[in-house]
Amino acid sequence: MVERYSVRTDLALEEKERFESDNVEIQGVVLEEEYDEICEMRVTRVEVETENGAKAMGKPVGVYLTLEAPNMAVPDEDYHREISRKLAGYIEELIERKRLQKEDLSVLVVGLGNRQVTPDALGSYVVDNLCVTRHIVREYGKYAMGMEQAKLVSAIVPGVMGQTGMESLEIVKGIVGETKPDLVIAVDALAARNSRRLNRTIQIADTGIHPGSGVGNHRNGITEETVGIPVIGVGVPTVVDAATIVNDTMENLIDALESSKMLNGVGEVLKTYSNAEKYELVKELISPHLNGMFVTPKDEDEMVKQISYTISESLNLLFTNEEEYV
Repeated sequence: MVERYSVRTDLALEEKERFESDNVEIQGVVLEEEYDEICEMRVTRVEVETENGAKAMGKPVGVYLTLEAPNMAVPDEDYHREISRKLAGYIEELIERKRLQKEDLSVLVVGLGNRQVTPDALGSYVVDNLCVTRHIVREYGKYAMGMEQAKLVSAIVPGVMGQTGMESLEIVKGIVGETKPDLVIAVDALAARNSRRLNRTIQIADTGIHPGSGVGNHRNGITEETVGIPVIGVGVPTVVDAATIVNDTMENLIDALESSKMLNGVGEVLKTYSNAEKYELVKELISPHLNGMFVTPKDEDEMVKQISYTISESLNLLFTNEEEYV
């Protein structure tokens, strides 16, 4: 029997759900949920408290907040404004956990990914819409921003190693060493286990981010351990593994077979397979042509631009706007 199987996902929530589907309780991992009826948004907090829990989850010790809003894909400016307000509040909560309540907080926003590949362009687009203030405050003072408390916001889009010949981590470490910010906020596109979460989910974590991990393209992580200062990761799932889609289709097929009198026996046989065995079977059946394929919605270009603006607006509200956001 396959004890561990690797479903491609960057979401801590989906890792926790995988264990729950197998009726396995993970010691050292706490899950809490809350639902905002007005925004129709579900917020799930997964807190990995121990090293044993981290090993089981495959995620570092820390807090992972997942915002799920089905209407996030709808081009409604008022709704997205409300999501931005909520997101700003949750990011501030993680900043407070890092004990960084400073009037002159200096923040470096890193837009990860490849601008030339639409599902991977989220980080670049967020930086495009960001209000950077470090140069203004340093040159003219905080009152030049018309605010009593102006944060120093700087930003960089490091690109990918195929474009620069350098790891994103190497670039970020160099900038951190030179500009000495108090905090890094890294924004990147993620991979999801469930297609219904594509472009409808935002994950923020106080453990940093590992570029490319969801699609099997592991790069050095941008974390507090690697850059020397706290790192908050913000990500949106934009792709799903093709094997996952086929696996979900097979689950629906099994349910249909069980309801058929003639083919009920076939469904019963397939039902005896564990989730891990079914997933590995699907990977074998679709290999080699579809095994490394990832799928994204056809209107991904508009969705990425829309959600990137929502994220950048939350950061603008948090760092450069005195308007109350929670």
